[in-house]
Formats: sequence, C-alpha cells, structure tokens
Amino acid sequence: MNTIKLYILLIVVILYSSGCDKDFVEINTDPYAVNDVDPALLFAGAQRSHLGTFAAEHTIVQQYVNPYNQGATLGFNFNADIDGVNNPKWDQSYPSVIRNMMQALTLLGEETERTNLKSMIRIWTAQVFMGLVDNYGDVPYTEAGKAVSDVIYFPKYDDDAAIYDDLYNEIKSAVAALNPSGEYVREDLFYGENSEIPSGSASVQVEKWKKLGNSLLLRLGMRYSKVNASKAESIVSEAFAAGVMESNDDNAYVKYDGATYVQADNDFLREFSAFDYAAEPFVDQLKSTNDPRGQYIFATYIDPGAVVNDPNPDTDLANQFGVPIGVADIELSDVSLGYRGPRGTGLNYSQFNIYAVASPAAPDFYVTYAQTSLLLAEAAHRGWVTGDAQTYYENGIRADLQIYELYPNTTPISSSEIDAYLAEPDVAYNDANAFDLINTQYWVVNIRNGTEAFANFRRSGYPLLSRNDFNDDLLANGGDGFAHRMSYPDREGSANAENYTSASQAIGGDNLVSRVFWDSE
Repeated sequence: MNTIKLYILLIVVILYSSGCDKDFVEINTDPYAVNDVDPALLFAGAQRSHLGTFAAEHTIVQQYVNPYNQGATLGFNFNADIDGVNNPKWDQSYPSVIRNMMQALTLLGEETERTNLKSMIRIWTAQVFMGLVDNYGDVPYTEAGKAVSDVIYFPKYDDDAAIYDDLYNEIKSAVAALNPSGEYVREDLFYGENSEIPSGSASVQVEKWKKLGNSLLLRLGMRYSKVNASKAESIVSEAFAAGVMESNDDNAYVKYDGATYVQADNDFLREFSAFDYAAEPFVDQLKSTNDPRGQYIFATYIDPGAVVNDPNPDTDLANQFGVPIGVADIELSDVSLGYRGPRGTGLNYSQFNIYAVASPAAPDFYVTYAQTSLLLAEAAHRGWVTGDAQTYYENGIRADLQIYELYPNTTPISSSEIDAYLAEPDVAYNDANAFDLINTQYWVVNIRNGTEAFANFRRSGYPLLSRNDFNDDLLANGGDGFAHRMSYPDREGSANAENYTSASQAIGGDNLVSRVFWDSE
C-alpha cells in the first residue's frame, strides 16, 4: 500500500512540476511530434511563414487601421504596446516554422545526400530569422528550436547584429551548396511540382533558389544602408553579381484555394470586418496617383460590419476614403467634427477588398522581382550596382502591377494602364526625388508583406508619413513618435526570465521605441 501511495505521489509531483512552465515548453516542443517524418514535408509546411498582420506591421506603416479604442481592440493606432498585437510574428515563427526547420535539419544530418533540400531549408530559415530580428531586435537564434534535438527549453537571446552577420554567411553558404545535378525537391511550394510555376527539374529549381537566395542577400545588404553604408554596398554588389530575380517567373509565393487552405489574416477580416479599415495615408497615395491596383485593394461595403453580405462592393477608387490615423471611432462617428460618420454597423470609410487582395484565396508573396527591382533602383541611384536606376524602378512597378492578375476576381492590368501610371506626376521617375519615389513604391508593393513594409520604412525613412499624435507614449525614452520595434511576448518575462531580462537590457528596454541595430537615429 505504501508503495502505491509513493507511486501516486511521484506522479502528482511530476505533473505539477511539468505544468509550471507549460506555456513555454509547449512553444518549444510538440508532444505529438513524429521524429521520422520526411524533412521535405516539414520544409513545405514551414514555407508558409509569417508575413506580418494588418493590426501590427501594416498599422505602424499606416496602410491599415483599427479605429476602435476599446480594450482588446487597442493597438498601434493608439500607440499602445499590447501583447496580443505584438506576438503574431513570434508565435507564428518559433513554435512551428523554426522548430520544424530545425527538426528537418536534424533529420537530414551533416552528411546528407539531399543537399538541395538542406540548402533550401537553410535559406528559408535565414529569411524567417531576418524577419524576427527586424521586428524584435535580439532574439533566440543559436539555441532556438532545439528543445527536441538538444533539450534546450529556455534559449538564450543572441545579439541582433551578430545574427545578421551569421545570416549573411548562411545564405551565401547555402546558395553555394545548391547543386543543379542533385535532387529535385518536389515538395517545394515555390518551385516544386505543386507550385504555381513548377520548375520541373532540379537544374531549373536550383537556378530559382539561387536567385531567391541572392535576392534575400540583396535585401539583407540594403538593411545596412543607414548604419553602415560601406558594408551595405559590399553585400548588395555581391548579391547583384551573383544573380538576383529577373522576372515574375522567379517570384517566391504561395497560392491558397480559399476553402481548404486560406490566407488566415484575410479570412479574419471577413469575420471581424466592423473593426477593419484602410488608413487614410495609404488610400490618399493610391487616389492621388490614379493607381490601377486601387480597385483590387480597397472597397466600400453597404455594411462595414457584414462585408460578406455584399458581393458587389463599390471599388471605384474615387469613392474610397481612408480612416485618419490616431482617431477613435467615437470621433469618427461625429460628422460635426468633419468626419464621415457611421455606415451600417460600422463607419463610412473604405475597407480592404475581400474578393481580391484581401481574399482568403489571395496569394502570399514572400520575395518578388518587383521588390528586388526597386531595391536595385535605390542601389543603382547610390552607385552600388551597375544599370539605370529609372529602368529598375519602372521594371519593379510594372512587375508588381502585372502580378495582380494572380489575385482572385481581377483582370490583368493592361500595358497602357501601366504606362499611364508610370507617367503620373507623383510616380514618374526623377533623380532628385529618387529615394522618396522608390521607397514609396516599395511601401505600396508590400501591402501584403507587413514585415518588409515596416522594416523598409524604418531603414529608408519613406514614405514621409505624419507622426501619430494620439498620445506621447512613443516620444518617451528618446522616441521620435514612431514605433521602431515590437515588444517581446509577456510570457517570455516569466517563462524565460533570465534570458528575457538580459535581452531587454541589451536593446535599451523592451518597448516600442528601442531600435534594431540597423535602424540608427
């Protein structure tokens, strides 16, 4: 009997002790993990990595706004540091994507013959970590995702600049290891047999991945432009010489069917539409330039609170009006204050087009020829790469307008429409205003890649957005009125307290005004 009691007591102690760090351990381990799964399947799942959310990155750069100042709906429109708004990039990177890719690399081992798969995983892991650093600064890197392989449940945070240095080496090494005579990775969602543009052979697939890797290297190099111009020039010119994306056929993207597989953030807009609006600066930019993409991005619905009940919303760009930044719903409902007032169960302002760009069947674009060309335009303007800055600029815009035919319920934007747009006074290239023009277009191109839009806004300083003056919270501690990073998840402060505390001190405080290393003042 005593033996039975002792056994029961032991079980209780084990269950209790394992529950103390339950949330943290669940993030780092999967109790249902299958350790002999094909690494290619883990890789394919990890390719659908986080691109930023409407309520976070897109709100910071004033493309989207939730104007409801009501507790759970607080966020960046009100300069509020809200845990749930800051967390998506972290939560959708570490528990699944990073862990799965680390597991895939462990299963492949050091001496694997599947060198192409391993190289692709390394390149894509670098892309994910780059986004984490860009959003948060110092993050777990060398010990991340190693709960299963190395039993590390509480990973240390690495210095953000040191991570970037290693990402540079990882991308270069992985690209060099790609072998056109090696295996064809059929599971690859970008260029494999189930992608939108299947490569069909290892040689073509490897060529695509080399361009993808070098385009990521170009992006990484441009991040240094403000903090270390000579290093930026060196990396950018190296990536350019190695060969970056050359057409839309090189784009890395994933398409959804809108039923079995949906774009989750877009699906969310349909369910909670009363809170979701286009921001005034973004709407005004597209209206002032007669942007042909506007009809597929914005829409006005009969009832903003029930957008799914309106199959034919008004998409005429002239009829779109964005919500002013930092203004709450109560004021927006008061027409005597000069605002547009209510409409149905929401507000009389534009929302996103849930049948096109914001459709659950919309593709996710991770790295594109349009992005790459616009970065090259800036690099050429700086004298870092050969070629004509205006040509790169116009190629980038043309490429982005052309991919809109991949969104549901769209028709191709014609060459004449593109030419007319390129001739718009506030679009037409001129050398004196090049930085503004190039990076404003980069802002527009990244309407569905919030992480990249947020990073490039801080790096370049463009577009020239007005500060959100809802309160003075972003002016404290030396801030300039803009959010420069996202704070770590609150649970890190308790579950991984020692490492969290060290990281917070290293970056100057876990707040919205501390800066990532490449974002110098």
